[in-house]
Amino acid sequence: MNYFLSFLAALLSGTAASMGLGGGGVLLIFLTVFANVEQLKAQGINLLFFIPIGIFSIVIYALRGKIKWKVVLVTAVFGFLGVAAGSFFAEFLGSHLLSKIFGAILIFVGLFSFFVKDKPNEKS
Repeated sequence: MNYFLSFLAALLSGTAASMGLGGGGVLLIFLTVFANVEQLKAQGINLLFFIPIGIFSIVIYALRGKIKWKVVLVTAVFGFLGVAAGSFFAEFLGSHLLSKIFGAILIFVGLFSFFVKDKPNEKS
């Protein structure tokens, strides 16, 4: 595997993830398309990659007072439930079908983002 491409993918993924822009999508696409890693393994690598990036981002955002901790608690509880359900379904669906679902979701989100206008922010 080309280490420069790996470095570049990790840098882009980390930057996007710390801004809340879904850096995992960048890393998953790199791992599955360019590094020929199986979808489920790529997802596992992505999750492990996210831990240090997430911790670093939490520290920075917390120091700036940008985190609403009550919201974090509620979303974390339901997030853990979602992780359990998602892990079960990922194993049940298999790598081949999962990669097709992931691709379809990326296309849908991209089209949705492109064609749907944002509502004006009331605070702006």
